[in-house]
Amino acid sequence: MHIKFHNGGGAPHRSSGLTEAGGMRPEKPAMLAAIDDWISGSAFLLIADYHGLSAEQMKDLRAQLRAVGAQMHVVKNRLFRRVAEARRWSSLSAALRGPTALVSGGEICAVAKALKRFMAENGDRPVIKGGVLNDAPVGPGEMEQLAALPAREVLLGMAVGTIAAPLSRLVGALRQKLGALLYVLRAMQQKKSA
Repeated sequence: MHIKFHNGGGAPHRSSGLTEAGGMRPEKPAMLAAIDDWISGSAFLLIADYHGLSAEQMKDLRAQLRAVGAQMHVVKNRLFRRVAEARRWSSLSAALRGPTALVSGGEICAVAKALKRFMAENGDRPVIKGGVLNDAPVGPGEMEQLAALPAREVLLGMAVGTIAAPLSRLVGALRQKLGALLYVLRAMQQKKSA
């Protein structure tokens, strides 16, 4: 979902649900569109308070997130609030206090694990304030649960194993019944030839 932000000249653009009463500096619509683009391709968005992290720690965190296919961007709460309102993510309003970074992209469990690992090494920073997963609100507690899940490949393997187990038992039972049928047919053939 891409949202077009109107800069105030002429009639407001109403298709996104976002209207502009007054004018906006020319760079603001571009900044809002950039924030929207960062989060558009992802099934989730996390809001983190990065207060207390040094520039070197931020660089390290971004590198660790990039390694799992995610990205982190520092944003102004006021700007992100407009994007959140346009997407009808009212549950995020409470999380928009203090320094805010947005984390999105990649596979949610891998990102949660990377964040948990980084937080353990850096005094529980950044602090996850909230987020959305497929447009449903997510809190810090759910992030802990996601971090505890096995990797995606392991979960897929478990699902395949669960599906395959009854099928292999069915194949074994059918093979046994087929063997019994062949035994009966051979016995009948031998009886007729004797």
